[in-house]
Amino acid sequence: MGSGIAHAFAVAGADVTVVESDEQAATAARERIGASLAKAVAKGATVHGTATVVTDPAALAGSGLIVEAVPELVEVKLAVLSRIAEVVPDAAIGTNTSSLSIDLLADALPEPSRLVGLHFFNPVPVSDLVEVVVGARTDPELVTRAQSWVAALGKTAITVTDSPGFASSRLGVAIALEAMRMLEEGVASVEDIDTAMTLGYRHPVGPLRTTDLVGLDVRLAIAEHLERELGPRFSPPQVLRDKVAAGDLGRKTGRGFYSW
Repeated sequence: MGSGIAHAFAVAGADVTVVESDEQAATAARERIGASLAKAVAKGATVHGTATVVTDPAALAGSGLIVEAVPELVEVKLAVLSRIAEVVPDAAIGTNTSSLSIDLLADALPEPSRLVGLHFFNPVPVSDLVEVVVGARTDPELVTRAQSWVAALGKTAITVTDSPGFASSRLGVAIALEAMRMLEEGVASVEDIDTAMTLGYRHPVGPLRTTDLVGLDVRLAIAEHLERELGPRFSPPQVLRDKVAAGDLGRKTGRGFYSW
């Protein structure tokens, strides 16, 4: 996800610095971003900016916008946001969370008004949507700037108030969990459940294939969070728990509801 976000900003003309946790992760990110940008150029796109991958957060000094895209774990995001605030005390900060409270994450910052949700969708380079999530303490001027950044990326912003699952994750997870329950009950196969939504409702990708793209572990974490916040209707089906326990996390591991 972070590599995709870097791709989008670099194509749009930004000079992007990507910070990874170690050199192995940095090498993998360089390869992903390089391949992604090369593919875009081959299709006729012009890359107006640059993308540099480092391991030292100090390289972010002087940046105007920092987009955090670490895993969907509260303690991890709080630690990273706190570190960002130390390194870049004046930059705007966007958190690419798909379900966690902006108000909760803003507690990691000396100035909570600097944080806004920027929820990108996979695969970022070709996705048209970014969800701008407004916390209770988010500076209104930052919201306007966030909307303009999304437009500069050639994407469409929807603006939502901080709430469990926002708009997109709440709806998307609800459909996906029901699709999993139908699979458990033997209502239809994986392929036929997805086809019902792609052909019947014109969804570009079915809910189970989308889960594979997002990552089953990510979907499970979001569902567990929504269950705590909104109740048992978001309880993760056993098939999801079983696949995550088995390491079948979707496209990134080669197997989920589909084989990749």
